[in-house]
Amino acid sequence: MTGSALIQPPPAFDLQGHRGCRGLLPENTLPAFLKALDLGVTTLEMDVVISKDNQVVVSHDPYFNAAFSIAPDGKPVDKKDQKNLVLYRMNYDEIKRYDVGSAGNAAYPEQLKLKAYKPLLSEVIEQAEAYRKANNLPLFSYNIELKSEASEYNKSQPEPVVFCDLVQAILKKHLLPERLERVTIQSFDFTVLKQWKKGADEGKYPKVRLSALVENLRSPEKNLDVLGFKPDIYSPYYRLLSQHKIAWLHEQGIKVIPWTINQRDDMNRLKGWGVDGLITDYPDRASGL
Repeated sequence: MTGSALIQPPPAFDLQGHRGCRGLLPENTLPAFLKALDLGVTTLEMDVVISKDNQVVVSHDPYFNAAFSIAPDGKPVDKKDQKNLVLYRMNYDEIKRYDVGSAGNAAYPEQLKLKAYKPLLSEVIEQAEAYRKANNLPLFSYNIELKSEASEYNKSQPEPVVFCDLVQAILKKHLLPERLERVTIQSFDFTVLKQWKKGADEGKYPKVRLSALVENLRSPEKNLDVLGFKPDIYSPYYRLLSQHKIAWLHEQGIKVIPWTINQRDDMNRLKGWGVDGLITDYPDRASGL
């Protein structure tokens, strides 16, 4: 198995703000990403989906989640209707009219309530880069998850080839070549990662870090066998990790960055075990880690 060419090493310990900083501000919104930079994250973690008009939209869910979405008419989205509000069937102009911040999120009581919309990936990059420059902040990275699963191809998302084509075009257009070295593409859908590696090997896609997201109970060895190549990063649910698994992955030359760690005790334990970074909803809780 050959690696996907790690171009620029991430910081010594890579603190990633999950969906910006979901515990503090509405997830995957511009205010959350800028706040995460203020809190000192080294990487902005986010999710992307595709709209009907082929825009790359920053959103975890491929629909408007009733837990925090308000329709353009000012009424909360009803849970029974949420999965009919599929972003892949809506043009971005319509998507942008929904408020995904004012209602807050009951699962994250510290989250500030403020009006916000689902931004385009291009907009996040432009605003984050401008904010860093204006505030003289350190360089940071992007960890972009392509939300994909095989059962949803051509239903709530395009197939991996089209999905990857659209995302890589945005990255090339909105990031200078040297900034592309600060990008990670991650997915639970290994077909997406295989497609990106293929495109990069053929010179069609930028060579970015590739991260295998994992929530299954298979061993790292089995997951890497299924993937078919060594990713730059192995990113499992944190409770699936052990010191032994971390050591084995490091022996393979693979970095380990688990998700989503929100308690300081867990952060300390995992860092002690040797993880290379972590993804958290509360970057403020990782201060001085």
